[in-house]
Amino acid sequence: MTLSRFTLPQCSVRTKILAVFLTLSLITLLVTGYIALFTISSLARSAESGSVQQGQQAVDIATCALQQSAELYLQQAATDQAAIAGTLFNDTETELDLLSVQAATLQGNPPVVPVIRSYNRNTPPVNPLNATRFLISPKSTVTLNSEEFLKSAGMDDLLQGMYVTDSDLVSVFLATDSGILRSYPWEDTEPDQFDHRTRAWFAGAKDTNGIYWSKPYVDSFGHGLVVTSSKALETPYGAWVIGSDVRVDVITREFLNTTLGGRGYAVLMDKNGDIISRPQLDAGDYPWDQPFPQDNVFTSPDPALRAAGKNMTEGRTGVERVQFNGVDTIVAYAPIPSQGWSVAVCLPVSVVTAPIDQTRAGIEESSRDAEERIAMQSQQVMFLFSLLSGILIIIVIALSVILSKAITRPVDTLRQATQAIGKGDLAYRVELRTGDEFEELGDSFNHMAADLRHTIDNLQRTTAEKERYASEMEIAQEIQQTFLPETIPDIPGFEIVATTIPAMEIGGDLYDFIPQEDGSMGFVIGDVSGKGVSAALYMALCRTQIHTCGAGTKDPSEAIDQANRLIYDEGRSSMFITVFYAILDPQAMSLSYVNAGHNPPLLIRNEPPVAWFLEGKGIALGVIDDTRVKTQALPLQRGDLLVLYTDGVTEAFNEREEYYGEERMIAAITKNRSRPAREIGEALLEDIRLFAGSAPQSDDITFILIKVR
Repeated sequence: MTLSRFTLPQCSVRTKILAVFLTLSLITLLVTGYIALFTISSLARSAESGSVQQGQQAVDIATCALQQSAELYLQQAATDQAAIAGTLFNDTETELDLLSVQAATLQGNPPVVPVIRSYNRNTPPVNPLNATRFLISPKSTVTLNSEEFLKSAGMDDLLQGMYVTDSDLVSVFLATDSGILRSYPWEDTEPDQFDHRTRAWFAGAKDTNGIYWSKPYVDSFGHGLVVTSSKALETPYGAWVIGSDVRVDVITREFLNTTLGGRGYAVLMDKNGDIISRPQLDAGDYPWDQPFPQDNVFTSPDPALRAAGKNMTEGRTGVERVQFNGVDTIVAYAPIPSQGWSVAVCLPVSVVTAPIDQTRAGIEESSRDAEERIAMQSQQVMFLFSLLSGILIIIVIALSVILSKAITRPVDTLRQATQAIGKGDLAYRVELRTGDEFEELGDSFNHMAADLRHTIDNLQRTTAEKERYASEMEIAQEIQQTFLPETIPDIPGFEIVATTIPAMEIGGDLYDFIPQEDGSMGFVIGDVSGKGVSAALYMALCRTQIHTCGAGTKDPSEAIDQANRLIYDEGRSSMFITVFYAILDPQAMSLSYVNAGHNPPLLIRNEPPVAWFLEGKGIALGVIDDTRVKTQALPLQRGDLLVLYTDGVTEAFNEREEYYGEERMIAAITKNRSRPAREIGEALLEDIRLFAGSAPQSDDITFILIKVR
């Protein structure tokens, strides 16, 4: 349609909109001007009083936010300190376990002559770091030529090795029930009449099935306040105890005193609430042969501190606000699970709020200055508002009448056009002859309507094609699921789990169970080259041939050779399939198998577990017409865990394009081998998922777990 009414002279829309905005501004000024005359004075008073209140609120909000931030930071610091301390203790325990294994091997072998020599306290060596010291306890019947004494000398080189490896240790030693004490390095500070068999670390190790950690005590060697980790093992001569000492000040300095740049401090507490390490904790002049007095959190008069101590002894993580030595303090704590101990990081609240106190004084002074400026400026604003309002009212009235009518006509035309398009009339066209942006907008609108009509037609066709493709892929996925077994065979004495996860809607991996006439069960796992629809179709062909051939004979090699010939004869492409086929005889507790180019299955056996891959290699099916694979036999034992898998497991990659690999697979399965087979499979999938992260699945993941009860 064509505008026939009065129109504005040709000019840009920007000019017209500017005029409209000016008109609206003046109208707004007329209304607000009268209101301002009565409200500016009250607003000034409110601003004066509000500035102080807002400053106070800002300080309060900042204080709260700073305290919350400090609590979060302290919690993270406590968690980090607990992890660091846990690493120290775990490393020490690992070292003791290794020495215990070596000490056990000495029992059934002839005495070993060490590289370093051993001296008593009265015969100093040239280099104390190249010698151990031996001490025979009072009333001991052991002689220097006794078999136990000579065999204990075989630990000297290992004691030196542990000391050199772990720089945090002050001494490493071996103590026996018969009264022998060997320690590294050589020292001459041992008091007379010392008998290690009366020390808490010796008795505690004998009463503990594992590593024993002592409470802090004054070391008889003169090292001050120490903590001892010890482990006992039984020998033909009685108990041997291997131990190592760590000074409390080393724990405090290297692991607990690095918090918050020195403004805060950390405390190490055991599961009974006794303080193991804290700043300024030392032996002083306390005698070595007396129990060192322990600080205990439950003796504190502050109930909040006792409650925090209870949470720490229960292995919890949290943040509390307590009174510590009369100081309001934020305490964050985190557990060290391996020892049942806990680390607490403490920071006085005054340290957190000190910057806020300085800011408060500055805000109060700024508020007073703002009050004076607001009072003066409000008077000026009232005068200017009154003057300008009167002048602008006359101009606003005249412009409003003329401009409002002229500007809204093209807008009405476009509005009518949008309504027509909204009702589905894509043939509607706009005709504007204003000579400005409205005319260009009208032309663009006409082009948009034509393009929209064309786009909708294309969209309808594309949507129909996508829906058809999605429906076909869904049907293909349902069909492929029918190729796989519906149930897992129930074989007495065995746990069996099977899982397949396609990388695309459909995949090329397969697994199958083939019952035998004599009660045995065949297990098949395969991986077709390629992915997608072609791999799925080829998988269906191979699965049918392998199942048919496997059901007709109990010889795995014969079944696979027959299946290969059929697959090779029927194959019309360059595709192939790798296959591992095994027959489990539950009565004979044996497994016969062949491997046609597939990943060798993993077998985990014995305690401690030993993992290896099954032997047997062959060429994939469908490559040549004669495979001639060889059957291998494997006798099974109770507790065996057999893992059949495709390369989608070991070749899963993460965001850095690193492969999951066989070592991670072995570690994940070995870690969970004592759990039921279903949970082992779930743990393996979860480990792969955590490793891959956000990286897409690169290949089909399929595995079968067979666990012998």
